[in-house]
Amino acid sequence: MKKSYYLFNPGRISRRDNTVKFVPVDEDGNEGPSKYIPIEGVDNLYVFGSLDANSAFFNFLGKAQTNVHFFDYYEHYTGSFMAKDYLLAGKMLLAQAEHCSQKKKRIIIAQKLIEGAAFNMLKNLRYYNNRAKETQPVIEMIEQLAQGIAATTEISALMGIEGNIRQHYYNAFAIIINDFEMGNRSKQPPSNEVNSMISFVNSLCYTVCLDAIYHTQLNPTISFLHESGTRRFSLALDLAEIFKPILADRLIFSLLNKKQIQSSDFDARLNSCLLKESARKTVVKAWDEKLNETIKHRSLGRSVSYKHLIKLECYKLSKHILGMEEYKPFKAWW
Repeated sequence: MKKSYYLFNPGRISRRDNTVKFVPVDEDGNEGPSKYIPIEGVDNLYVFGSLDANSAFFNFLGKAQTNVHFFDYYEHYTGSFMAKDYLLAGKMLLAQAEHCSQKKKRIIIAQKLIEGAAFNMLKNLRYYNNRAKETQPVIEMIEQLAQGIAATTEISALMGIEGNIRQHYYNAFAIIINDFEMGNRSKQPPSNEVNSMISFVNSLCYTVCLDAIYHTQLNPTISFLHESGTRRFSLALDLAEIFKPILADRLIFSLLNKKQIQSSDFDARLNSCLLKESARKTVVKAWDEKLNETIKHRSLGRSVSYKHLIKLECYKLSKHILGMEEYKPFKAWW
C-alpha cells in the first residue's frame, strides 16, 4: 500500500533511477545528508519549505501517479502538483457542472454538506459534555442554528449559518482543550498554539480530501458550498467541512490534552505562532496513523480506514450527481 512522505527542510530534489533524491540545504547553502525516496511506494509528497526541482522530476512523478502538496513558511497549504487526471469522464463533468450552475440542485448538496459538518461537530461536543457537562449550552445553540439549514435558498445564507455554527463550536475549545487558550480564530498567520494546530491539521485534511477526489471521476475545481475558483480545488474544501471535526479536531484534542504537543513545541514570534519542525513531525505521524485506523462500516459490513471513508463520500456524491442515489453526508456513529 502506498503512503505519504513528508519533507520538512528546504533543499534540492531530483530523479535518480526509480527513486527520488532529496538533498537538504540550510540557510547558508550547506548541504545535508541525501535522502532517497522509493517513489513507487509514495502516493502523496508533502513539502514544507522551498524546493528546487526541474521539469524532469515532475514528469517522473506524473508517470508514477504521485501528487505533491506545497506549504509555505506559515504552514498554510499553497498548492499542489497533481498527476494527470486519468479518471475524469465527460458525462460526470457535465453533470457536476449542471449541479453547480443550477441554483436548486446546488443548494441541495450544499445543505447536505453543512448538515453533515454540524452533526459531526455536535458529536464531538456531546462526547466531551458526557465527561464534563459543560458544553451543553453550545450544543443547544448549534442545534438551534442547524434547524435553519433546510430553509435556506441562497448559498450566502447557508454560509452564514455555517459560520455561526463554527464560531460557537470554536468557543467550546476552551472547555475541551486543557492548558491552552484559543481566543478568536486567526489564520494568516495563526496567533497562538491552538490556532496554529487548527490551520496546520486543516490543511492536511484538505489535501487528503483532494487526493480522494482525484481518485474518482469528480472534478476538484467544481464545488457546491464554496465558490468554484480559477486557482483552487474548491470541492476539496466542501468535503473537508464534513471531515474536519472527525479527523482534524479530534486529533488536535488528543495531541494537546495528552501533552504530545506542548507549549515548548511552538515558535511564538511577534505576530505569529508556528509549530517547530520536530512538532510538525509528531503531528504528521499521528495524522497518518489516524488516517490508517479502521472502523466497522455499518453499511458495508466490513472495516474501512478513515482515509477510505473520504473516498466513499466522493462515490456517494458522484451517485447523487448522476441521479443514481440521493446524497447523504457522512455522520459519525461512534
